[in-house]
Amino acid sequence: MTEPSKPGEPLRPLWWNADVRPHGALEMIDQTRLPGETRTITCTTLDAVWQAIKRLQVRGAPAIGVAAAYGVVVGLNEFEPTDDVWPDRLRQACEYLAKSRPTAVNLFWALDRMRNRAKKLRNLTWLEARDVLLKEAHAIRDEDAAMCHAIGVTGQHVIQDGYGVITHCNAGALATSEYGTALAVIYTAHQQGRKFHVFVDETRPLLQGARLTAWELKLAGVDATLICDNMAAVIMAQRKAHVVITGADRIAVNGDAANKIGTYGLAVLAAAHNIPFYVAAPSSTFDATLKNGSAIPIEHRDADEVRSVLGQRITLEDMPCYNPAFDVTPAHLISGIVTEKGMIYPVDEQAIRAMLRK
Repeated sequence: MTEPSKPGEPLRPLWWNADVRPHGALEMIDQTRLPGETRTITCTTLDAVWQAIKRLQVRGAPAIGVAAAYGVVVGLNEFEPTDDVWPDRLRQACEYLAKSRPTAVNLFWALDRMRNRAKKLRNLTWLEARDVLLKEAHAIRDEDAAMCHAIGVTGQHVIQDGYGVITHCNAGALATSEYGTALAVIYTAHQQGRKFHVFVDETRPLLQGARLTAWELKLAGVDATLICDNMAAVIMAQRKAHVVITGADRIAVNGDAANKIGTYGLAVLAAAHNIPFYVAAPSSTFDATLKNGSAIPIEHRDADEVRSVLGQRITLEDMPCYNPAFDVTPAHLISGIVTEKGMIYPVDEQAIRAMLRK
C-alpha cells in the first residue's frame, strides 16, 4: 500500500503520494508534533528526507529504512539526472542518507537493497530506472508491514489474560510501515480478546512512550497506564508486571540488542524480578557482521534534549549533559527475540544464524 491510513485501516506513518507534481513525493506524519497535532509533511527533496530522519519526524528502525528507500527516489527526482549519470546520483543520495542516523541498521539495509537493485538497471534510462526503484521502495514498505503482522502472530502467546505488560519507547505502527514490532504482539493479543494491561514507560528525554505509544494504544482501545521510567521497578516489585516487550534498532549476531536508552536498565530490573524480557524485531534488524553489541554504533544527540522537556528548559542553560540515544541489552538478559520467522530461543549465535537462514 502507498496511501495514508483510512478509517478502519492500520495506522501508517509514511507513504508515497504519486499525486504530488511533477514526480510524486514521500509524505509522513510529523511525529515531533504528536500527540497534540497530527500534521503531515511532504518531502520533495533529498535534504527534506534527511532532515526528517535526523529530527525524528520519522523514527523507529523499520520506518527509517522505508523512508530511506523512498528518499533515494526523491533524490533522483530532484536531481533529474541524464541517462548516463543517474547511477552516480543514486550513489550520492545513498551516501548522504546513510549519514542521517548511525544506529538503526534498517537504514543501511534498505539503502544497500536500493543500490543492489540499481546495479541491475544500469542500461535503463533514468526514468525507467526510477520507476523500477520506486517499485522496490514500495516492496520494502509492504514487506515490512507483512513482517510486522507476522511478528504479532509469533509473539502474541507471551501475553495472557490478566497480565501486566511493560513496554519502552515506541515500537508500534509509528516506528514501522504499519502495526509495529513490540506493539504488534500487544495488538494481536488484544484482537484475540485477551484482557491485559500495558504500562507505558514515558521514555526520557524525548518522551516517545508518553507522546507516541500512549497515543497509539489509546487509538487502538488497548488498556494502558503511563508511568515514569523510574517507576518500572515498583510496578515489578508489586507483581503488576508479568512480561516486558520492547523493540530493537540493531541486533548483533550473538543477540545483544540496541534499543532506546533505558531498555538495558529495564532488562536488568526484569531479571532481578524474574520477569521474562522479550525483544520484537524483523529479520532486517539483525546485523550479521557484528559479533556482539560492543560494536554497535551508538548515536549521541544534542544536550538540549536533556536540558529541556517539550521545549521548556528544566536546568541551567550551560549544564553539561550526557545524551546517548540508545543502549545495548546483553543477550543473556533476553528471554526470546520475536521475529516474523518465529521465536528465537535460546538467544545465541547458533539460533540467530539458523533463523537468518530460513
